[in-house]
Amino acid sequence: MFFALYKVLYITIEMRHAPFFGWINDLSAPDPTSIFNLFGLIPWDPSSVPVIGAFLMLGIWPLIMGVTMFVQMKLNPTPPDPAQAMIFNWMPVLFTFMLASFPAGLVIYWAWNNTLSVLQQSFIMKRQGVKIELFDNIRKMFSKKPAKG
Repeated sequence: MFFALYKVLYITIEMRHAPFFGWINDLSAPDPTSIFNLFGLIPWDPSSVPVIGAFLMLGIWPLIMGVTMFVQMKLNPTPPDPAQAMIFNWMPVLFTFMLASFPAGLVIYWAWNNTLSVLQQSFIMKRQGVKIELFDNIRKMFSKKPAKG
């Protein structure tokens, strides 16, 4: 689904420079804002940095997508395998940087999909009487681990 939407946004001529909402003037282009120039407040282009410039173009929508993905991951119980738990903790960060250069329409779709998935899963868990451990899982992530030995 994501690849098909990516191709539609990338190839379709009608989507080019079609106004959307707010600062997104082209759904087929990446989010034009960047956290590293305070979303346009500092007159500096982060993409001009020689080697890592493309990774510095981290807009508002990729950050929103990363936060929603983090919340979606924390809604589920922590895996018992520490390696798998570490991968799940770092996956939203990796995807945030990886999808920052993708078309804004795809990132917006992914963020809304994550948001609706969190709401749907929370609604189903509440209706079934299952405790929603979102805040407990986030708190556990930042708590100190006991020293071994």
